Amino acid sequence: MPKIYSRLLALPVVAALFFASDISQSSPKVKSTLRLKSTSFQDGHMIPDKYSCKGQNISPELNWKGPPAGTKCFTLICEDPDAPMQSWTHWVIYNIPAKVDNATNLYELLEGFPRQEKTTEGIFQGVNDFNKIGYDGPCPPSGLHQYFFKLYALDGPVKLAAGASKAQVLKAMDKHILAWTQIMGLYGK
Repeated sequence: MPKIYSRLLALPVVAALFFASDISQSSPKVKSTLRLKSTSFQDGHMIPDKYSCKGQNISPELNWKGPPAGTKCFTLICEDPDAPMQSWTHWVIYNIPAKVDNATNLYELLEGFPRQEKTTEGIFQGVNDFNKIGYDGPCPPSGLHQYFFKLYALDGPVKLAAGASKAQVLKAMDKHILAWTQIMGLYGK
């Protein structure tokens, strides 16, 4: 088996172990109907250049359905566990209202979400590992990387100001996670 192929086969296992450590002991153990999708890329497939540092560096469209009863808001974190030194955070967005779009009957974040700390709808964005507010897309130094978009359904808002770090948001939402789901896109130079 070629070396690169065997490495790619191991990536999902390593990523699963990594993300399992990010989720607190209080995370829900029951199977959820929460499902996340994107019209910008398919789960497990390549992310187009448009959403990377090579392209327009805008956030992809994301939509979801099936949150459990009692969901008041959502948090979304995007990160690359294949970064050389540590998992690299690309987006932290929280207090997304549990409000369905009447036209599509989905919850959604539109493509090119603005780089504001706080929107008029009360959505907050945190600092990514580029030390910027909002989304910064794939920009690996080399090789093929995985980019996980992890969505959490929460029983209430994250009690933090805008501009928080991933670690602060994860700590603040501990014991408030009703369900979570994720999709993964690939990108490489």
